[in-house]
Amino acid sequence: MAKRIPPLNALKAFDSAAKHLSFTKAADELFVTQAAISHQIKLLEEFLSIKLFLRKNRTLLLTEDGQAYYSDIKDIFSHIVDATERLLNRGAKGSITVAMPPSFAAKWLVPRISQFSTLYPDIDVRIKAVDFDEGFLDESTDIAIYYGRGRWQGLHSEQLHKEYLTPLCSPMLFASDKPLEELSDLSEHILLHDSSRDNWKYWLKEFDIKKINVNQGPIFSHSMLVLQAAALGQGIALGNTLLAKPEIDAGRLICPFEERVESKDGFYIVSENSEHEQEKITLFREWLLSQVEEEED
Repeated sequence: MAKRIPPLNALKAFDSAAKHLSFTKAADELFVTQAAISHQIKLLEEFLSIKLFLRKNRTLLLTEDGQAYYSDIKDIFSHIVDATERLLNRGAKGSITVAMPPSFAAKWLVPRISQFSTLYPDIDVRIKAVDFDEGFLDESTDIAIYYGRGRWQGLHSEQLHKEYLTPLCSPMLFASDKPLEELSDLSEHILLHDSSRDNWKYWLKEFDIKKINVNQGPIFSHSMLVLQAAALGQGIALGNTLLAKPEIDAGRLICPFEERVESKDGFYIVSENSEHEQEKITLFREWLLSQVEEEED
């Protein structure tokens, strides 16, 4: 006896509508009309002989059966996407998928990636922004840029660049009535934090600076956000010199003090031990290192 499989278009419409609890948002996501979504949901309900949605006070709700069904099938399409990506990556010998933090991608790699494409036009680079490294590479990733201390079990890592932390701010802060001539003047300004307050605590301790409330000031989830806030005159960031270079070169950020300390963390090129000598990975790694070397000269 053949197994009954729901119409896939109807199932996809249900997945999107259940996720957003909105036919309108599902239509936008799938690039169809709201009427098309409604029609597909009706087909699925008829196929299952089950009511999946209820409307209450202009709000779309899942029925109990609808919620149970969505819980069971919600990961199906993401699994299909992942499987397809893995297959394409295995079949596309001229492609390389690179994972990295969004700030590194936006501030450092993206402005340079055309140079790699010019040198190696047969290698198709796929950039994947990830918020956190998990200490392993999934099957869809060939090489990654991780931020940390270079210790990831089972992975080959090579430091890309030594990181230095230094205060950075907008030139407009010097036009304010608050002084910014000595390190102790930091107490007069808002401190901006990247992910946590630990870097400012570490930096102030290195220079034995006391009586500064490091527990004040906003915390940003990404380096590019804290640099943008500093460039807009929102306060003083403790910047990563590698990521801040474009803003410094453009004059949007300046270093009010010469003092800097080497960060305990840094950016590392990471790949599987068994894969790091693949030609395309070797070419990309060597190109990354050459770019950093040019900056440091």
